[in-house]
This record gives sequence, C-alpha cells and structure tokens, in this order.
Amino acid sequence: MKELAQFVKERRKEVNLTQEEFSERTGVALTVIRKIEQGKTNLNMDKVNSVLKMFGHKLAPVSLKENKELNN
Repeated sequence: MKELAQFVKERRKEVNLTQEEFSERTGVALTVIRKIEQGKTNLNMDKVNSVLKMFGHKLAPVSLKENKELNN
C-alpha cells in the first residue's frame, strides 16, 4: 500500500492539486483520498480505481503465480 500511497500523492502534487481539489475532481470523498495517501489497507477498490483513473491507471487483482512472474 505504500507504493499506492506514494504514487497517488506524487501524481496529485505534480498536477498541483490539494487533497480537497483532488477529491472534487475525482468525485471521491476527501477522507478516502487521505486514507489512500496515508497507506491505509482497508480501502474500497472502486474508490481507489476512481482516483487512479485520473492518471490513466487501474488496480486489479493479481494471482500469486502472476505476482511471482512479475517479480522475477
């Protein structure tokens, strides 16, 4: 979750948006934006994807086998 938190925070800052402005643009509650950027683990995937969509990304499940292949 640290990678997700860092990615979202860095990209948000690159486009010069506050958390509040980013919340308005993505249609995701400010509390959710804060939880993502803090690296919280109990997040709704649909909300996370709404945030990532702004940067042209999407979070999807990966099997353990796929994960091992990606990391080799």
